[in-house]
This record gives sequence, C-alpha cells and structure tokens, in this order.
Amino acid sequence: MSLVRDLADQIVAAHRTDDVTLPPSVYSLSSPPPRIDNEHAIDHYELAATLAAISMGFIELDATVLGKAWSRMVHHDGNFDPIKWPNRPEYFDLLPWTRIMNPKAFPECPKRLGLYGVMPDSEWIKRMVDAELPTVQLRLKSNDVKHIHTEIKQSIEAVKGSKTLLFINDYWQSAIELGAYGVHLGQEDLATADLDAIRNAGLRLGLSTHGYAEMVYADRFCPSYIAMGAVFPTTLKRMPTAPQGLGRLYKYAQLMQAYPLVAIGGIDESSIQAVAHSGVGSVAVVRAITGSDNPKAAVKRLQELIKR
Repeated sequence: MSLVRDLADQIVAAHRTDDVTLPPSVYSLSSPPPRIDNEHAIDHYELAATLAAISMGFIELDATVLGKAWSRMVHHDGNFDPIKWPNRPEYFDLLPWTRIMNPKAFPECPKRLGLYGVMPDSEWIKRMVDAELPTVQLRLKSNDVKHIHTEIKQSIEAVKGSKTLLFINDYWQSAIELGAYGVHLGQEDLATADLDAIRNAGLRLGLSTHGYAEMVYADRFCPSYIAMGAVFPTTLKRMPTAPQGLGRLYKYAQLMQAYPLVAIGGIDESSIQAVAHSGVGSVAVVRAITGSDNPKAAVKRLQELIKR
C-alpha cells in the first residue's frame, strides 16, 4: 500500500494548482471510505489514481472511473507520468464511432447550439424568439397537467417559423404529442422515460451530466447532446456533485468532443467567455437573461461575448 499512496501523492501534487482539485465535498463524505485495497482492481495504478481523485475532491463514482482510465493510460504509454491526465475516449470505454454504429442513436442536433436560454414559461420563450436566441429550453415547474400541456403547446407555436430550437425539460410525453424539436432529461429520468418512444418520434435528446461517471453512462444512450455542470454554484437546482469549475469543464469538453456539448450552472456575463473557450459548443444561462432589466439586450451582449 505504500507504493499506492506514493503514486497517489505524486498525482495530487502534480495537479494541485491546475483547477482540477477541489475541496473534498460533502457529497463524497456521505459515502463510506473508498476501498483502495480492493483486490479486484486491475493494478496499483488504478488504486493510486482512485485514491488521488478522491483526495482532489471527486466523488467516489467519478474517482473509480478516473482510476480505471488512468490505469489504461499508463499501460498505453508504457510509463507512469503523474503530470498527465487521461483524456482519450478509449481510456473511458468511449467509442467515437458509437453514434454511427448504433441504430438507437438519437437524431443529431447542431454541433454548436450557441447561447442556450433555460426559460420558466412560454412567455419567456416568446421573448427569446424575438431576441433571436438560437436555443431555448422550457423548464416548467408545475403539477397542473392541463397547464403543462398548454405551456408546451404555446412554446412550440412560439418557435414556429423561427431559427430558435426548443427543448422541453422532463415532460417528454407532451413533447412527443405536440411535436417539439427535442427533450432534455436528467440522469434520474433515464430509468422511467420511454426512450424508444422519444427516438421513434424523431425528437432530439439532451442529457444532464455532473462528472465522469454520468458522462460515461450518458454515452450509452447516444443522446443528441450532453450538458455538463454545474460549472459554478447555483441555487436554482440541487446538484448531486459540487460545482465542477473551469478546470474540470475543460477536461470534460476535451474528452466528450464527439458530442455537441452544453455547459450549464451559475454562468453569467463575467464568466461566459471563459466557459465558451473550454471547447463546448453551447453555454446555457438562466438568470443572466431572466434577471436582467433588459433581457433582449442581455441576449445580444452574451452572444457577443461567446463569439470573442
């Protein structure tokens, strides 16, 4: 175990200042300590990288995925280099040609979805169409089935004849019935949503992810795009992991570049340019638009910043 800990310490030291390391979060503390002496692990490189990842603030599920990827990288390179970071899809069992080969892949959407506004109701959708926002999502919070149906219908009508693409959050049945462009689901929805029905209806599918384990899992479904976050702290939604930060976002974007990518979570005018430079093709915002005194002007300003 002394060798494992020595290798882990080397990895942690090499990445202490590159924005990948975060304070160990309350999320990881809620789980039992990792079994770093797991006899079923491939080798001590996997164990060391798993331990290092947890020390760097990754939750245990992500640390386990990173550990396996790190071991594959070491064996591919033929040597251990703590400065390197696993960034090739094959290290994570991700196959760039999966979409082409998989008959259950969801329909494609533009690689660059641009500025992506997450809006609370159809009135905001209408305002975003008027502002020429390229992509919008209706994230409706309601238990009234009739109201939900009406809001989705009005949102779909609002984007007709425009260049704005509309995704419906969660309510995939109504999205299918009313003919939306696409739906956006969380990881927790994958067990209950009828993915075949969504695919057969020709709808695009966006999936939320919050780290390595969820990105690898999302790849199994060949979605139309993958959302990654939360990049920064946000109070709009309880997240399963701590804010990922720019350092991790840049590595996620490099790894998942075969997909259209959307960065989301706490992004505003002060940070949107750095986020856009990560390699994602889209940046999702909420309050940067809805909290503005002049939403239309905010859209224009944010789009200008993305293009710089």
